Amino acid sequence: MNSSKRITVAYTGASGMLYGLRLLEILLASGHQVYLLYSQAAQIVAHQELELVLPSRPKDAEQMFNQRFNAPEGQLRVFGRDDWFAPVASGSNPADGMVVCPCTMGTLAAIAAGLSQKLIERSADVMLKENRKLILVPREMPFSAIHLENMLKLARSGAVILPANPGFYHNPRQVQDLVDFVVARILDHLNIAHSLIPRWGTEH
Repeated sequence: MNSSKRITVAYTGASGMLYGLRLLEILLASGHQVYLLYSQAAQIVAHQELELVLPSRPKDAEQMFNQRFNAPEGQLRVFGRDDWFAPVASGSNPADGMVVCPCTMGTLAAIAAGLSQKLIERSADVMLKENRKLILVPREMPFSAIHLENMLKLARSGAVILPANPGFYHNPRQVQDLVDFVVARILDHLNIAHSLIPRWGTEH
């Protein structure tokens, strides 16, 4: 059984909000503490793709997700974009891991450049400098040379670049199966056990 971890999850304005939402669901169901951050652009994408309204007030967001995923009070904490007193803003209290899912190229570029104008970028910067697990899940195509250079820079700095590119060897039957493939790989890199998809070389 997994020991409880503290995981920061950040939503930005890239397409693919289903991945981030499913990740949050699994982390909460597995009993992990989650710190959730999201950008204004993520609020727009969530409404466009899922007709999901992400509240602007953190407490409202906590209440919404606690009800949606039946999570106990306090397991999920949501922080505003400029909440510099959040634990994730300081290397003295880093999370065990952080996942930006989905991750825009703008956010990825800001992290690569060491810019920390918003809490998401600052939290990612903390993870890198404290040698904690940082996973970036870009959902973009094609990648420009600038995108690739930024990803290479981050990979060399210790980040995991995990594009939302689902495989098909698990014989997906529905969109949820494709989403679970990507979320499963994220969980693998967080060292969190799961049974979302069958593993390669095992019985299907």
